[in-house]
Formats: sequence, C-alpha cells, structure tokens
Amino acid sequence: MEYLEFEVPIKELQEQFNKACAIGVDSDVDVSETCKQLEKKLASTKKEIYKNLTAWQRVQLSRHPNRPYTLDYINAICGETFLELHGDRNVADDKAMVGGLGKVGDQSFMILGQQKGYNTKTRQYRNFGMANPEGYRKALRLMKSAEKFGVPVVTFIDTPGAYPGLEAEERGQGEAIARNIIEMTRLKVPIIVIVIGEGASGGALGIGVGDKVMMLENSWYSVISPENCSSILWRSWDHKEQAAEALKLTATDAKKLKVIDTIIKEPLGGAHSNREEMFKTLKKVIIKSHEELKNLSPKELVDARMEKYSSMGVFKG
Repeated sequence: MEYLEFEVPIKELQEQFNKACAIGVDSDVDVSETCKQLEKKLASTKKEIYKNLTAWQRVQLSRHPNRPYTLDYINAICGETFLELHGDRNVADDKAMVGGLGKVGDQSFMILGQQKGYNTKTRQYRNFGMANPEGYRKALRLMKSAEKFGVPVVTFIDTPGAYPGLEAEERGQGEAIARNIIEMTRLKVPIIVIVIGEGASGGALGIGVGDKVMMLENSWYSVISPENCSSILWRSWDHKEQAAEALKLTATDAKKLKVIDTIIKEPLGGAHSNREEMFKTLKKVIIKSHEELKNLSPKELVDARMEKYSSMGVFKG
C-alpha cells in the first residue's frame, strides 16, 4: 500500500501494529493488549484524518496510484458480460477512451469512460487518460448505437483533461467535445454519469451530460486542475492548495452548487482501501439509478435533462 503525505501518521501506526503482531506470533510474549490498543488508535486516527480532508487532499486521493480505474469497475461489475467496442470509424481507436456493452444485474448497459494506466508503459499506451477527438467520437458512436437499440448509458469520468496536443486540435478536439455535449442533452435513453477520479474541464464534459450525475466522495470536478489554476494566477504551482479551495471542486461543493445530484460514499481511506466494497456500492448505485429512470418516456427524459442543465448557474437576486 502506498501512502500519501497526510497519511504518514496512519502508516506509522500500521507499521507499529504489524510489528507488535509479528512479535506475538514469533515469540511467547503476550502482546494481545498492545495490539488491541494500537488497532483502536489506528481506527480513531483514520477517522480523524479522513473526516477533515482539505480540497487538495481529496485531489491527491483521486489520483492515488492504487485507486480503481474505469476498466476495474467495468470488469468487477459486469464480469465476463462486457464486450469492448473499438474505433470511431473515421481515424483510429483511442486507447484513452474505452467503451462497450455489459450487463449490470439483468440489465444491459452501454458503458464508457476514460482509462488511465497502471505503470509507465500502460500510462503511455492510455495517453494518461487524456482522450483525442477520435475518443470522443467513439464515445458518441457508442451512445448513438445505445439509443438505436434502447440501451441505457453509463459513463465513468476519470481524466486530467482532453489531450491538448497539436494533432488533437487539428482533428477538431473542441468540436468533438461540443458535439458530444449537444448530442447527450437530447439522447433518448437514460444516461448515468459517475465521476470516479479526476473530472477536469471539457475532457470530463465530453461524456458528462446525464440524467443522474454522481461523484465519488474523494473525486473532483472542475474547469481546471489546481496546479494549472495556480500556474495561471501565481505563475507557480506553489499555491495549488489555495487554488483547490477556491475552485470549489470537491463532491460536497458540486452538490451544493447543484452541478451533481448525488455523492457516493467511499470506504474509509478511499476507494482503493477496500475495492470490493467500492465495486458493490457502485453496482447498487447504477441499478438504483436505472430503476428511477427506466419508466420515463424519451420525451420526459430529454425534457427533464434540458431543464436540469438550463437551470444550472441561474442566480436570483
């Protein structure tokens, strides 16, 4: 297990607990009482730390190297029923955007999302979860197929942003994202959107329009990352913590601002600390959300979705 900077007290207690237990196993010394006390202290320290996380600490948790990614959730929730579909039928198959058909319970879904890598090689292969225009066009192709066959859509958002390279701009990155946004507002099937990690800028919005938009407790959703915001305002990354607070990017902030509908609770310590529990929670959330949407007619779905997004940002003096 890798520990973040603010998790050092937990790491130290965990090591003490492991050593005490090892002494008890390897010798005749009774250390059961010491182990109990350390276990109790470990639990209370965890509660205290994770109860008072700052915006920047949540950003750090959202990027934790052990945190589950899109394909982890898909494979855990859908199992062998998932059939990945490839390509935008125009340029290429973008490895940073994955999607396909899969079953959650007894219901088929078109599931798509950004995929990051686990090590240097796979991060390069997945372009660090930053999709090119063909990734967004692939996503749109799959969503239109879902609409044609009456299959609900689930999207997982986890990206530091759309790829900002010259080739991406030449192939119409802005147009591809804008096209997805307008098409998703009028898609005639239910759309469930879940921010599972990083939700940055247009890269997130390109698959982020839905009837139900949810965020994991330790994810973030914003127009810009704290580091980039800091570099623009202060010409340095040194103020990233301050920028994170000002951006109101946490799930709690997004819920208050009515940008999202629901916050999905994570296990104590983050999604990576108990993956199985997180997978079960997300599966229940998807099934419950679909139950709430499945009986609405296409017109009702589109009207409610348009009303939801039209009312965002409205200020009454």
